Amino acid sequence: MLVLLPPSEGKAEPRGGAPLDLAALSLPGLTPAREAVLDELIALCSADQVKAREVLGLSERQSGEITKNAALRTAPALPAAGLYTGVLYDALGLASLPPEARARAERSLLVFSGLWGALRITDRVPSYRCPGGVRLPALGGLAGHWRGPLGTVLPEAAGDGLVLDLRSSAYAALWKPAARSAAARRTVTVRVLHSRLVDGVERRSVVSHFNKATKGRMVRSLLESGADPATPEELADVLRSLGHRVEGGAGAGSGATARRLDVVVTEL
Repeated sequence: MLVLLPPSEGKAEPRGGAPLDLAALSLPGLTPAREAVLDELIALCSADQVKAREVLGLSERQSGEITKNAALRTAPALPAAGLYTGVLYDALGLASLPPEARARAERSLLVFSGLWGALRITDRVPSYRCPGGVRLPALGGLAGHWRGPLGTVLPEAAGDGLVLDLRSSAYAALWKPAARSAAARRTVTVRVLHSRLVDGVERRSVVSHFNKATKGRMVRSLLESGADPATPEELADVLRSLGHRVEGGAGAGSGATARRLDVVVTEL
C-alpha cells in the first residue's frame, strides 16, 4: 500500500549536515521537474524579495522564508521524516515508531511537495517554503508543472497495490489517477467528520485542524498493525478493527474515481 501525505508549513531547521543532493532523491524520474522548480525558486528569492513574497503569499514578517529559499543549494538537509512538524506529523510520530513499523513507513509513505513533487521519508532536503498552489512567473502553476511527471512516476511507484490518498486539495491537484483507470479503482481518499448530538439529533461537520491529527493517528495505527490491505473494502475492515468508525462515502464502488471513506469521530 502506498500512502500519499501532504507536507506541512511547519518545518524543522537543520543545524548542520550535508546540503541537498538532487541525484540522491528517490523517484529519480522527477529530477528534471525538481531541478526546474528549484532553479526558478532560488532565482526569484535571490533577485526580488517583494516579488517573491507576492508569489509565495508571504507577509513582510516572513521575509526569512525568502532568504531560506535563496540558499536551498547550500543549506543543510535532513530526512523528510524529521523535516515536517505539523499536526499530522506530530500525530503520526515517525520518530517513535517501532523498527518494523518504521521500515513500513519508509516503503509506503510519500510526502507531496510543491518544490520536490513527492518525497519518501528517507529523502534528505533542506527546509523550504513553496506551497503547492503557487504560480511561478516562468513555470506557471505548480499543479500543472507536476501533473505530467507525477503521472508517469506515481503509477509505477504504486504498482498493483492500494493507494491511500490523504492529501489536502492543493496537493491532490498535483496528481490524480485517470478516471475509470485501474489506479482509480485502487485509490481511496478519506474525509474526517465530527459527529455530535444537538438536541438529541446527530449533526456532522467536516473538521480541519483535527482532520490532520485523525489522519496522522490513523496512518500510525496502520503502520503498527502490519496490515497490507489490497482493496478499499479490506482497508475499511482493517481500520474498523483498529478502532476507527468508518463508513463508505459518496461514489463508493463506482470505479470512475477514487473511492472515499468517511472516518467519523466524536471527540476532537
